[in-house]
Amino acid sequence: MISEICILDTASGDILPVLAHEGHVEAPNWHPDGFLLVNGGGRLFRVPLDAPRLEPVETGRLRALNNDHGISPDGRMLALSDKGDGGLSAIHLMPVAGGPAVRVSPPGVPSWWHSWSPDGARLAFAGVRGGPGGPVAILTCALDGTDEVCVTADFDHADGPDYSPDGEWIWFNGERGGAVDLWRIRPDGTGLSRMTGDDAVNWFPHPSPDGAQVVYLAYPPGTRGHPADMEVTLRIMPAGGGEARILTALHGGQGTINVPSWAPDSRRLAFVRYRP
Repeated sequence: MISEICILDTASGDILPVLAHEGHVEAPNWHPDGFLLVNGGGRLFRVPLDAPRLEPVETGRLRALNNDHGISPDGRMLALSDKGDGGLSAIHLMPVAGGPAVRVSPPGVPSWWHSWSPDGARLAFAGVRGGPGGPVAILTCALDGTDEVCVTADFDHADGPDYSPDGEWIWFNGERGGAVDLWRIRPDGTGLSRMTGDDAVNWFPHPSPDGAQVVYLAYPPGTRGHPADMEVTLRIMPAGGGEARILTALHGGQGTINVPSWAPDSRRLAFVRYRP
């Protein structure tokens, strides 16, 4: 498999391939200092945009990272999701340059990081609470793991939360009755609004840093979950709601844009596509 890390200009539609890696990497984040972060094989890598290559990031005892990782608003910290706890994903924090990691989420329950609040004070994540086999819900917590709040209810599955840059909304994908749409909700759990209603299976909404647009991944109708190795599209829509347009079609899915990947200029974003 070839993983191709790309940058897409959302205005022109131009796509710039940055790095083609023989192997599997996924889920780019864009640091304001001009590098991307991706994961692969349980490890984390830095990709400098001025000289693209995979540079290992030291993550200490965390050696089973999944693709749910991201950079704090001030660019100094990372949130990481690691499956080393008996196969259950847990959230950790560490310096962006690498170093010791501190566990945030409680043991014995799976938690998958997805977003920092704009003020850097809280984390939004997907998690299972209330026993094994329970539905995945959207939760938030303070950086030390305290004050955990369940934001969503009454969804068969909810995933991919991402704060709007003003902190007023949390966007996410939610499944009800077999349909997976994009939704937004206030951080206190009020104001729930469905933002898409087509027949696509829509995942991983990411508001742009300027708050104007939301990019997301659209699977073909009938897709279950968010699998890899699918023909999918990247789409963009106004943050206030309205018609979406297709940015590009690609072979991807899981790993393409699981986490926030916008450039600070709100014009470009990073994604991964795959070739056999």
